Amino acid sequence: MSLKPHTTQWHQFFQRWANTGLSLQGQIRQMLVSVILDEQHPVDAPIPSSREMAAQLGVARNTVVIAYQQLVDEGYLVSRERKGYFINTNILAGRVERTAGPREAPLAPPEWSRRFRFRPTEQRNIQKRADWQRFPYPFLYGQFDSSLFPIADWRECCMKTLSVLEINEWAQDMIFRDDASLVEQIRTRVLPRRGVWATNDEIIITVGAQQALYLLADLLVSSDTPVGLESPGYPDARNIFSSRSQRIVNLPVDDGGLQVSDTLYTCDYIYVTPSHQCPTTVTMPIERRHALLEMAEKADFILIEDDYESENRLHGDPLPTLKSLDRSDRVIYVGSLSKSIAPGLRLGYVVGPAELITELRGIRRLNLRHPTVYMQRAFALFLSLGHHDALLRRLSAAYRQRAQRLLEALKEHLPEVQATPVSGGASCWVRGPGWLDAAELARAAAELGVLIEPGSVFFNQDTPPTNYFRLGFSSIDDEQVAPGIALLGQALRALAPREKG
Repeated sequence: MSLKPHTTQWHQFFQRWANTGLSLQGQIRQMLVSVILDEQHPVDAPIPSSREMAAQLGVARNTVVIAYQQLVDEGYLVSRERKGYFINTNILAGRVERTAGPREAPLAPPEWSRRFRFRPTEQRNIQKRADWQRFPYPFLYGQFDSSLFPIADWRECCMKTLSVLEINEWAQDMIFRDDASLVEQIRTRVLPRRGVWATNDEIIITVGAQQALYLLADLLVSSDTPVGLESPGYPDARNIFSSRSQRIVNLPVDDGGLQVSDTLYTCDYIYVTPSHQCPTTVTMPIERRHALLEMAEKADFILIEDDYESENRLHGDPLPTLKSLDRSDRVIYVGSLSKSIAPGLRLGYVVGPAELITELRGIRRLNLRHPTVYMQRAFALFLSLGHHDALLRRLSAAYRQRAQRLLEALKEHLPEVQATPVSGGASCWVRGPGWLDAAELARAAAELGVLIEPGSVFFNQDTPPTNYFRLGFSSIDDEQVAPGIALLGQALRALAPREKG
């Protein structure tokens, strides 16, 4: 039987929840629920009185009293007159009794390695550190800057979505459906910005643009389907489509994005990023867009247009999307809602012919039914109140300044490299000297507090070039850009081969 925790133990328990962001009352609740459910306190012994617990934890007694009463109301504690508070034994009913000792090794475990269809962990993926926020110079793409996050606006939308009337809408099982208010906002607010017009039955919500690609691959691609991918290109698209098809066609890019060549005739589907090519960020000219669509009609292939970060154009007027120019329903349009506000929200969408969207709903139901409707509804409110458009304007101004500082800093501190001009998005594609191994540079720079992304993962070939890297600026303050690049230059020159004298 567990021993009654003494003063030091209660204080130690409390410290586990000290940095959760909850109020003191919430921290006390978490501590006691953990103690109760983990059976760290005997059920026949009272927990400390509110006065005693307050003294041990160094908090106001009333804070403890409220926490105790809430746990009584929820059935975790019972109050016995003149005896104090005890654990409610009913809360532990129906649990399998704990077995003593370590779990024995299985007698005949299955040989899992021969059962896997493929090994996702062995694919080449973009690597990002979980502790990136502790580094002073995080030149990472796809992370967010907390100073730009619209905390008050987002909290307002979340709180309104928790009203009784709203809960009745989003708490139900939607099965095939999406939240109608979000679909409507995408149709009337988001898509028209890109010249795309669709009906409600031509839109499906996904858990980010990445799930959109996975659903499309699951539905449309078989083992012998030829799929064309940009090289360099988005690694997760490569990994998703190559997990289905053995016929991946590498398509070269230049300063106008995907090259329109006879190689495209061999493809059934082509994944393309025309607004900001991933990872080079170059924009496909309008003439090439028309040529690509003309070839798609002539050769009978489908274009999967990933219009990521299209709203972050830093110079000039935005070009029409492939989807807006499409007259034969050959373009499947994939977009992201959460990338501009916070990638952790994971909301994206697909626009396509109603017949395709209906089947995508069917396969999504098998996959996860639907994205969290609470998040869908909160984001719909965020859009309808104009918060999203206001955020995009702030981000555009911030990214424009950061991009300018980054290019200036590269010119001053890293003249050895060649940076692709930044026309939009939130990253810069850099080619280093031929001798450079960007993975080594990333390791050396991290020791100086600078995080960068080696570029070899973006190339589809087996032996990719090693002298490219990507510098993101969505998560770094503009004042940190120049000092960070100066340190990166220091790291690069320390790796440079010494000249023979």
